[in-house]
Amino acid sequence: MASTYLKRDLSVSETIYKWTWSAWVKRGTVNGSAQNLFKSRTDGNNWVQCYFSDGGNVDRLHLHSYKNGGDHYRYTTTQQFRDVNGWYHFVLNVDSSQSTAGDRLRMYVNGERITSFSTSTNNLTNGDSLIFNCSDSGTGHTIGSWNAGSYFDGSMSHVHYSSGYSYAPTVFGSTDSTTGEWKINTSPTFTLGGNGYTVLKNGNTITDQSSNSNDFTVGGGTLTKTEDNPSNVFSTWNPLHKGNNTLAYSTGNTGVSSSSNAWYSTTGTLGFSSGKFYFEIKDWGDYCQIGICDTSVNINAQDSQDATGTTVFYNYDGGEMRKDGVMTTANYGTFNSTDIAGFAIDMDNKTMSVYKNGSAIVSNYAISTSIETALPYVSNYSSGNLIYANFGNGYFGTTAVSSAGTNASGNGIFEHDCPAGFTALSTKGLNL
Repeated sequence: MASTYLKRDLSVSETIYKWTWSAWVKRGTVNGSAQNLFKSRTDGNNWVQCYFSDGGNVDRLHLHSYKNGGDHYRYTTTQQFRDVNGWYHFVLNVDSSQSTAGDRLRMYVNGERITSFSTSTNNLTNGDSLIFNCSDSGTGHTIGSWNAGSYFDGSMSHVHYSSGYSYAPTVFGSTDSTTGEWKINTSPTFTLGGNGYTVLKNGNTITDQSSNSNDFTVGGGTLTKTEDNPSNVFSTWNPLHKGNNTLAYSTGNTGVSSSSNAWYSTTGTLGFSSGKFYFEIKDWGDYCQIGICDTSVNINAQDSQDATGTTVFYNYDGGEMRKDGVMTTANYGTFNSTDIAGFAIDMDNKTMSVYKNGSAIVSNYAISTSIETALPYVSNYSSGNLIYANFGNGYFGTTAVSSAGTNASGNGIFEHDCPAGFTALSTKGLNL
């Protein structure tokens, strides 16, 4: 979302003693800054918010309520949430009717109750009325921001709220009987209450998809649809696997850039040792290499184009293929900022093909024998060069592809035709 958030007033007058909020969340930038999942606010003395923390509590989850000028409850997890590849499922449950004080606030991640907290202030009393249902000058309830600040960076899906009812996480998710993984219940059954809602259920729909018609509006920024979802996770660039030079990640980690003229490297979040996968790149300039590397390559110490265990197209000096840091063949032609490069990696036959605006310029190039498990790889020297990858979401940054190609085996959206037999690098693609 970056600087995007949703807003509405919770306008139905209710006195409630319990509420449940559920959402599937995929993190983008993990930078130590406060990032709000939601907040509801009446005024400066009465509010509740849930956010990933900044300061000394980096990437921990907070649930904090302020009532009549003092802490109503305040919980900070000891657990950190730094995974930028998978989706988290959070369920927050506040029920002041519970006789046991410790049960009046419960937090769950992927079906498991969180029980370890660095802060656990709880002034909820039995039968205490709650303040979730707030309105404050048109921005009383927001998703993805605190009063047009502390923006959440990432994606959200299937956001549900029930006012006046307490629900277990098993209403919104369940354990897969085959894999043992926590998976989404796409059409949960629960009682809404007057201010309850369901948004972002299918795509970027901010119209309430429950029977309540409690619609949201976009308070700022641009809400971008993504093919990435809790049932099919797509690769992105990985801010936790990068070189020593400072990098900036954007648009759900599909964009990456540097502010200095020095080599930097980063990889994708998903690796593969077999199969045939395709991705596209746009807006890359000189001194930039795109391709694959082995998972054994030490990115943190290898801010260089000369890495053993890599196979790349080098967009410089006529365009060349490089393997294990050595130029092998040249004069393929270079790409400008409007050209789209396609990379088709065949790990079954250990080859890589490169496409320029849909036409092959490198065919079945033998990849490095050092690569056993491949990761998408970028190594770049030029400052300010914002490189966008389309791993199948159908966007370069926030710009949708102009005319989607075909042949991705029903998995992913690309600008140009995906070569026959290839698909997007996603959890579904890995299991085709």
